[in-house]
Parts: sequence; C-alpha cells; structure tokens
Amino acid sequence: MAIEQIKMPQLGESVTEGTINQWLVSVGDKVSKYDPLAEVTTDKVNSEVPSSFDGVIKELIAQEGETYEVGAVILTIETEGGGSAAPEAPAAPAAEALAAAASTPAPAAAPVAKTDNGGARYSPAVLKLSQEHGIDLSQVSGTGAGGRITRKDLNALIESGNIPKAGTAPAAASTPAPAAAAPAPQAAPKAAAAATNVPVVPGDIEIPVSGVRKAIAANMLKSKHEAPHAWTMIEVDVTNLMSFRNSLKADFKKKEGFNLTPFAFFVKAVAQALKEFPMINSMWAGDKIVQKKDINLSIAVATEDALYVPVIKNADEKTIKGIAREIGELAGKVRSGKLSGADMSGGTFTVNNTGSFGSIQSNGIINHPQAAILQVESIVKRAVVMDNGMIAVRDMVNLCMSLDHRVLDGLVCGNFLKRVKEILENTSKENTSVY
Repeated sequence: MAIEQIKMPQLGESVTEGTINQWLVSVGDKVSKYDPLAEVTTDKVNSEVPSSFDGVIKELIAQEGETYEVGAVILTIETEGGGSAAPEAPAAPAAEALAAAASTPAPAAAPVAKTDNGGARYSPAVLKLSQEHGIDLSQVSGTGAGGRITRKDLNALIESGNIPKAGTAPAAASTPAPAAAAPAPQAAPKAAAAATNVPVVPGDIEIPVSGVRKAIAANMLKSKHEAPHAWTMIEVDVTNLMSFRNSLKADFKKKEGFNLTPFAFFVKAVAQALKEFPMINSMWAGDKIVQKKDINLSIAVATEDALYVPVIKNADEKTIKGIAREIGELAGKVRSGKLSGADMSGGTFTVNNTGSFGSIQSNGIINHPQAAILQVESIVKRAVVMDNGMIAVRDMVNLCMSLDHRVLDGLVCGNFLKRVKEILENTSKENTSVY
C-alpha cells in the first residue's frame, strides 16, 4: 500500500490560494482517478479538485471554509502497490463511511498533536489559538469529527467573549505543549484577519461569509494594500454610437440569436486602444513590469452574492459581433454556475459595466495583478453645449479609470482614455462594422 498526497491546485493564472468550500468525499470512501474530491473557491472561480489516483480516502487534512496556498497538501489517499508505508487497519467500506458522515460533522482538517490532557488530540493551530487567548480546552465542546475541537470552535468563543478559563490549580502537567513544539501541519490555513466585534441586537440578521465572498474580500484587500490606486475620468458623447446600435439591434437579434449591447462597442474600443497604448496592458512584478502580449479583457459579471471576472481572450482580434456573443455566453455561464477555470484565466485588463446598475460615476478596485480597471457608467441624455454654441440633447457616458501608480502615470492613462473617447465618438453607421 502507498499513501499519496493531493495538493491545492493552481486554478488559474496569478491564483496563489484557494478555499475549501465543501468536501465531496469522506474518510474511507473509495475513489477512482478523476473523481471530484472537493469544491474549491478562489477569487476568480469555483472549481472541483479531481483525484489523481485510484484508492481509498485516508485523511482529510484541509478544513472546510479555510484558505490554503497552492501546493499545500489537502488530503491523502491510500493506493494499491508501490509504497513502503506500513499497512494500517482496513478502512471502513464506502457505504458505512457515507452513513457515518451523514450523522457526524465534517472531519477535522489539520493533522493533530497529542496532549496529555486525558488523551485529547488537538491540531497545532488549535493549540496556538488556545494559548494566545487563555482558553481551557478541556471545557470546550468541539464540532469536529468525534467531538474534536476546531479553529472555528475557538474563533466562535473568542468572538462571543465567553472564553472558558483554566482553574487555579497548577496547570503545568495538563497544559498543551507550546505550538512551536507541535508537528507542523501539512496544510496550514492562511491566517485570518482578526475578528471584528460587532454588537448584535434582536432583529439583526447574521449572514455567514461564503467561500466566494471570502476569496473576493481577500483579493480586494490585497489589491488596495499593495497597489497605490489613482483615479481619472473622461466624458464621452455616444449619441452616434447609440443611434447606430439601435438601428441594428432588432435585426441583429433575429439573425444572430443574441443581443447587440452597447457594452460590446465599449469593449471593442478598449481593446483597440490597448493595442496603441500597450503599457496599459501591464502588470507589476516586484522588480519589473510585465507588458502582456495578448489583450485579454476581464469583464465583471455579478450574481446575487458574488462577483466574477470571466475573460474575453484576444479581444483585439474579435469583431463587435464576436465580443457581443462572448459577453452573452460568459454571463450565462456565471449565472448557471458553469464557469470554468479556463474562462477566468489570463485577464490583462478589466472593463466593468457599472452603468447597468444606473451608476454615473464610480471608483473601481483594480483586479490584482492587473494595472488598471475601466468602469463604463450609465448612458444618460443630457443637454450639452455643442461646438457651434447651440444646446442639444446628447447621449453621454462617463468612463472612470482606476490605475496602479507603480505601473502607470497620468499622461499615458490620459492619452489612453482620450483615444477610447475618440473611437467611441466616431462609431457610426458610416464608418463602423459589427462584423
């Protein structure tokens, strides 16, 4: 018999960590190669981790709801042949393991260290947390497998303020060994930010934070902490563009089977301008700036509880029709839960259609590690003073751009936005084709 490890995979370019959203297997389950083992959430996508082996699940190391670095061991599988590991007691049949799993909480995630406190077993993370906050573990009821105490149990006690303290008797013999002396876990969850104590009164609703929301929060926090954000805005007259689009939309939908949205024109204009200003299509890499060859545009798509950024690959090579089709297809995948890691990878610049919510001005957070994000605001009719001094009602839109000032300066961004404006204001029936 051999013990094989399954590690946290890299589910997209620039993805460095993932959150175990849900285990799809239990200890003792028999699995085949490519069977799904767990649902994992990153800041970019939800995905399943497949098995690389045929065998029996031996240990679930990672804990549901916790975040782990790419490459961290998340579970082990016992396989036939080739190994030198000593045989252990036979695993329970899969049916029995499933039945047990239905009546018990999920198994504890991290490897455990013995203490001499009545034979109890605690993970190194639990030991460390208990010592930091003076928690008497003998007075804590665990929710893990077999009543095992988890980090979630201790965090809940810490947040409540109802921390069980040890008695006055000498505790040297029963005090858990210091965390430093405990064996290091194979997959240490990423340290969580300190909990914020928020008073809760009757009538308040407490909403658990999902794995997707945690991943989004971590990525946004990383972006704001690492990238010095600057912001600029330009006003664009899209009257001719809207007139052209409105003249086509009914026949286009009938012929093509999908909508020709104004957003497709904006995405195409951005892709064209990025070819002319390639520095905008760059990323900060510590000791260097990487100017990306491909123009892959991330587009923000929101659901009720999360925000995803699927990618239109090589957008500069696509027609307005092709971009419109991809926008529809990617948005459909997001809302049906069928978005894949490939759909989310490789983005070099983000275009966000904030105007769909009626927004007219916003300051976006850059999609790390990209260098900029462009917010396309709501198209509104406004009275505008024309070049000839006359006042006319025109379709106007604000384009708001956030930039990483380590990579980009105001001059290049101003010229980039000026070029996007020029392309959009010259979009018309006479000089633009959607095919």
